[in-house]
Amino acid sequence: MNHVILKLLAQRIALALLSLLAVSVIVFSITAVLPGDAAQEQLGQDATPEAVAALRAQMGLDVPAPERYAKWLLGMVTGDPGRSATTQMPVSDLVASRLPNSLLLAAVTALFSVPIALTLGIASAVWRGSWFDRAASTSAVAVVSVPEFLVATLAVLVFAVKLR
Repeated sequence: MNHVILKLLAQRIALALLSLLAVSVIVFSITAVLPGDAAQEQLGQDATPEAVAALRAQMGLDVPAPERYAKWLLGMVTGDPGRSATTQMPVSDLVASRLPNSLLLAAVTALFSVPIALTLGIASAVWRGSWFDRAASTSAVAVVSVPEFLVATLAVLVFAVKLR
């Protein structure tokens, strides 16, 4: 490969990693300064201070935030994202159990969307500036603008409720 392409690829990967690091620091910082105590919330208001302190220690909340972040980041880099706070199972096991269905859904989606997108894109290029081009472009922008949660809600409504 050309050294210019390799340099561009290295820059893109470095920027992507830097972006992921920045987002993780921002999200971790925001959650660290939120009011409330996760251990207290999980145990309820009637919990004794000793029980809350024990759960805080078990969850690692008694450690300073920078140390918790460093431990989490090290776990992510080494492939150990930790344990789920709700199920107490390893997060990697939870993700692995759902990965096949997620990949199947992505493959089926690509199987339908890629040919449609290619057909519309080629037709729009052939008839550039025509009513078809404008309609296809407007439709594409409209479809992309719909939030995913709305699409998911409509899909559940159609497939689970109407079609059963």
